Amino acid sequence: MPEPGTHRDILSFVRRGGRMSEAQERAWKELSPFYLFEVPRAAGVTSVDPSARFTPHEAYGREAPLIVEIGSGQGHAIVNASSSRPDIDFLAIEVYDSGLARTMLDADREGVKNLRLIEANAPEVLQTLLPEGSADEIWIFFPDPWHKKRHNKRRLISPGFGAIAGRALKPGGLLRLATDWEDYALQMREVLDAEPEVERAFDGEWAERFDGRIMTAFERKGIDKGRDIRDLTYRRV
Repeated sequence: MPEPGTHRDILSFVRRGGRMSEAQERAWKELSPFYLFEVPRAAGVTSVDPSARFTPHEAYGREAPLIVEIGSGQGHAIVNASSSRPDIDFLAIEVYDSGLARTMLDADREGVKNLRLIEANAPEVLQTLLPEGSADEIWIFFPDPWHKKRHNKRRLISPGFGAIAGRALKPGGLLRLATDWEDYALQMREVLDAEPEVERAFDGEWAERFDGRIMTAFERKGIDKGRDIRDLTYRRV
């Protein structure tokens, strides 16, 4: 595996530009002091200084279970989850500032206080920023499939990811995944079945749909296009 903080080696996205709306700009200015954890940077704009730490009990002001979502997008899933489960702390990791701004707007509208956001490359957050064994669950719902074969190497779930996720998960903690791309689902299962840090937490070919995941427009779009949604759940050994 790459050394912690080697941002370019483990980058699984291309950060696309895009202007925020006035509401999103206002949300960033007014709401980010509460919701957004300012990440000390290393080499790039979404990198993480390997010496930086996110300490959950300091960020949330309490001791509680922690659920981390990687690639939270517009925040629909994690805002719904955090608003309905106030006894749990939630952390959203996303690289697009417009999505983070939308998440802050919706969280504020719902009165959510148990959610924090991080704008950074997810593997670096899991490798160094989070304390070891701090997450009860990690969610990865509909990650970029990089469906062109020549781009498959950019996929987040690739050999070695078990060690990255396993470091952040508590013993017995769960890694939950979902995708609407069959070949990526097969790759996820093949990769994670071979990782010594995690083991299957489901019977049969695929896990049951996680009932804690709200049906989003993104998931509905995949279904409307005739793609099957496949869930996987793994447990930290």
